[in-house]
Amino acid sequence: MEIKGKVVQLLQMQTGQGKKGPWKKQEFIIETQGQYPKKICLSAWGDKVDQYNLSIGDEVSVSVDLESREYNGRWYTEARAWKLEKSGGSSRANNNTPPVGDEPFYADNSPSDDLPF
Repeated sequence: MEIKGKVVQLLQMQTGQGKKGPWKKQEFIIETQGQYPKKICLSAWGDKVDQYNLSIGDEVSVSVDLESREYNGRWYTEARAWKLEKSGGSSRANNNTPPVGDEPFYADNSPSDDLPF
């Protein structure tokens, strides 16, 4: 399942020790676009927390796995982000190349090296 939206909140990172070693989990809230926007809590686990490097305001497209578990007669559902792509202006922030059209303009009468090619 894929969900597109804007990151509106980052919840506090959770860490712990399990049978397989240390773990960490970061939950974040995205708001979908459309006539009736919805807020959805998603989670990132392990190295994905550092890999995603989310900030409030990031426009993202998230691939999600849904999983439900039963505990003491109650069911709990988690939406885990397994792939995340930033879109819009946020992905350009890490790119040091200027956007197309930002190269300097020199008029024909300005001094320059006249090369034959």
